[in-house]
Amino acid sequence: MSATADHAEERTNPAARLGFEPGQVVQEIGYDDDVEHELREGIEAAIGQEIVDEDYDDVADVVLLWFRDEDGDLTDALVDAIGLVDDGGLVWLLTPKTGRDGYVEPSDINEASQTAGLSQTKSISAGKDWTGSRLATPKAKR
Repeated sequence: MSATADHAEERTNPAARLGFEPGQVVQEIGYDDDVEHELREGIEAAIGQEIVDEDYDDVADVVLLWFRDEDGDLTDALVDAIGLVDDGGLVWLLTPKTGRDGYVEPSDINEASQTAGLSQTKSISAGKDWTGSRLATPKAKR
């Protein structure tokens, strides 16, 4: 595939910007009617299988965490998400954009991420109403 085709896919499939790969197990937490359905469909197309839900009982490669301000304590949610991914796995934290119901301040995301032991490596627009923050787990749990 050419570089131009790669860029075109990134524009048409928002999941392409998130770096999902075929065969990855993606576990979703915080699903509700307000999530970005086009993004979810793009992720499933990229990984070649359905996203697993909160009841999945094995480790995932990536956790997709939809979080709104009223969902409780972000640090607790991130600590719980870390327990669901393999060593060196990723957590994609998806929060409503500025001005949307449930908006989470970037400083709150930064503080909660650091407290949970995660490193924020990238932020993207994950759709019309959502922002995505790529959070990396430590390479090996101590």
